[in-house]
Amino acid sequence: QVHLVESGGGLVQAGGSLRLSCAASGVIFSINIMGWYRQAPGKQRELVARIASGGTTNYADSVKGRFTISRDNAKNTVYLQMNSLKPEDTAAYYCNAEDYNGSYYVDYWGQGTQVTVSS
Repeated sequence: QVHLVESGGGLVQAGGSLRLSCAASGVIFSINIMGWYRQAPGKQRELVARIASGGTTNYADSVKGRFTISRDNAKNTVYLQMNSLKPEDTAAYYCNAEDYNGSYYVDYWGQGTQVTVSS
């Protein structure tokens, strides 16, 4: 069982920055992809960014050039640096990790951290 704990959310004015962190702990086999998703009220959860263990990254078009995802494999931690925040970035942000146990992949989710951007 992998536990994901997020931190770093909060309230910020438009144009500001926040850095989210997510640390994985517990029984970890081999975490391949770690990522961030977000869900605004009344909307579906959507991918924000993800990063593979080798460093390959993917971003949603809406955050390209503003957000940067990174990870520390030794610490099983993923970060999301969010710059030039906009009110439409307001959402609950969830950390996701894909752990390979030797037979199949298992998805884990954090509890979420709220990001609110005021105009």
